[in-house]
Amino acid sequence: MTEGDTSPGTATQTQMHVNHVAPLDGGGGGGTTGGKDLVSTPGRKKKAAEAIEKHLEPETHKAGTQARESTGAAAKEFGAHDGEGWLTGSALTTARKTWGESLTTLMNRLGLEKTALRATNTLLQGTDTTVGLGVRKSSALDFF
Repeated sequence: MTEGDTSPGTATQTQMHVNHVAPLDGGGGGGTTGGKDLVSTPGRKKKAAEAIEKHLEPETHKAGTQARESTGAAAKEFGAHDGEGWLTGSALTTARKTWGESLTTLMNRLGLEKTALRATNTLLQGTDTTVGLGVRKSSALDFF
């Protein structure tokens, strides 16, 4: 038996670590072991939300609409509109419907991410203020 083998009826102990994510460069480690720090500033969040609003949303919508329109045109060419066309026409019609649903889902997700980026700063600042006030209330130095 090799080190990784187990015989029937024996338990294998596994471990899971969820306190860090591998860096984007593919290297291991995290925290203070040499991995890159996750840095998020209000300015970066604002820029990310603006990028979603100014570029991702409109460009995704435009590309999705063009794909939906060209798929609809192709479906008509294959005769999906009269019920006597090729099977390709009805398949394209189904694909067009699925594409439209996927596009809607993606656009909704982009909107949620944009909103979350903008709301995170407010949430974190509010939490910091609340914690700060709580710590201040219980300060022993107030009695001296």
